[in-house]
This record gives sequence, structure tokens and C-alpha cells, in this order.
Amino acid sequence: MLSGALCRRWFGLISKPNLRVISMASNENPIEQAIRAGLTKELAPVHLDIVNESYMHNVPKGSETHFKVLVVSQQFEGLPLIKRHRLVNDIVKTQLAGDFVHALSIVAKTPQQWNEAYKLEPSPNCKGGFGK
Repeated sequence: MLSGALCRRWFGLISKPNLRVISMASNENPIEQAIRAGLTKELAPVHLDIVNESYMHNVPKGSETHFKVLVVSQQFEGLPLIKRHRLVNDIVKTQLAGDFVHALSIVAKTPQQWNEAYKLEPSPNCKGGFGK
């Protein structure tokens, strides 16, 4: 669940006509939906998986703080891995207008590199930070 301040900050960035569209679409997972919308618009992916891994961390139930993204796009052709990651990070950062995601794990492939049998590996459980 998003905190009141975060909700005000998030929805304060959206104009009222757009807010109505988002509200009608779903009140669930606004961060995930925003990530999906931005990546879909900017990268026209052949395949896109977004996994909310927040439940594996010490955050309130329903949080949207930790994500893993698998995106397959022709736009990655000829780009080294670091530039692909920067592109995805920039899109997410722009879409969310700031610091809403604590962790974003990225798998970015071209259609030629993509194998439909590939499954995202689950991340290890959080150890609590600071070596706990």
C-alpha cells in the first residue's frame, strides 16, 4: 500500500483528465502500471514481463518498491548491455517522475536474443540490508 504522502506526490504529477483514466483502469499497482505503460510506449516490446518482488523485502504488504523487468525490443539492437539498462532506467525514471522504485532488476534483450522458453529467475530473499 502506498503511503498518503507518496500517493499525493504520485497523483499530484498527473493531470485530472489522466487521473480519471488511471482510476477507471484500476486502483491496483499504479507503479507497475506506470512502468508497463512507459516501456510499452517507448520500446514497443515484443515481450514484457514485470514482476513486483516487494513482498520479498521488509516493506508493508502491497508495496511497489522492488521490481524485476524482462523487456525484449528491437530498439536494443546494437546497444551494449549498459546502454540498454540506462535506456530502461531513464524511461522508468521519466515515467515515475522521480524516486518511487527502490530496486529495479533489468533483463533487456533483442528479439534475436530472445527465447520464448526463457523464464525470469526468482531473486533471492532479502537479508534485511546492512548485513543482517
